[in-house]
Amino acid sequence: MEESSEQRILVVDDERSITDFVSFNLTKEGYKADVANDGDTAVEMARATNYDLIILDVMLPGIDGYEVCRRIRAKSNVPVLFLSARDTELDKVVGLELGGDDYLAKPFGIRELLARVHALLRRAPQGGQAEEEGTRLLEVSGITLDEAAHRATYKGKEIELTPREFELLLTLMNHAGTVLGREQLLKEAWDWQYVVETKTVDTHIKRLRDKLSGVGLDPSVIETVRGYGYRFVKDFKGAK
Repeated sequence: MEESSEQRILVVDDERSITDFVSFNLTKEGYKADVANDGDTAVEMARATNYDLIILDVMLPGIDGYEVCRRIRAKSNVPVLFLSARDTELDKVVGLELGGDDYLAKPFGIRELLARVHALLRRAPQGGQAEEEGTRLLEVSGITLDEAAHRATYKGKEIELTPREFELLLTLMNHAGTVLGREQLLKEAWDWQYVVETKTVDTHIKRLRDKLSGVGLDPSVIETVRGYGYRFVKDFKGAK
């Protein structure tokens, strides 16, 4: 893995056997791993340290993982990977709507966990990336994306996006005017080859529309095409 030694991951779980297992394997991969065993400690550590990724259990003593994610999201767009023995569709949707970037059910295989970790970190902005790769700008319907810096703006206002949301918006804008199906978005935006619920896309679209609305852009710039998927509108003039 490139530059993995520079990346720090926080592993949050109240089962020490799991934190030991996960942190051991992350260290073997070249990452730096810190551990928290309860929600309050996780929030404190996340605020004190600039983590590249947080692996977060849902069932925690004190505040649960959902509340931890909510508090972290108020301050940071760090990628969050939920771990949970609760594997219902509703649990996954709640986690994603609160700002999680991925959701892996327990018990899990270490190879799948590491694959998801690698995928999330590949999509997160890295220090110095914009200078090394140069600036690549994409402008559609008033939104400007700086691909190297992972930065999105609308009429000078920054749109605060998680890595998942940024990649989703980038894919939609790259195909502006074209309808993209949910499975196509999963594969093209996030390179998800494993089976996941396509409702994951709907959840991220909702969050993305909310953030576009927050900077004054009518969220209908992302159209729902019933029975197929979504389309980003070219030459959209819809300020709210």
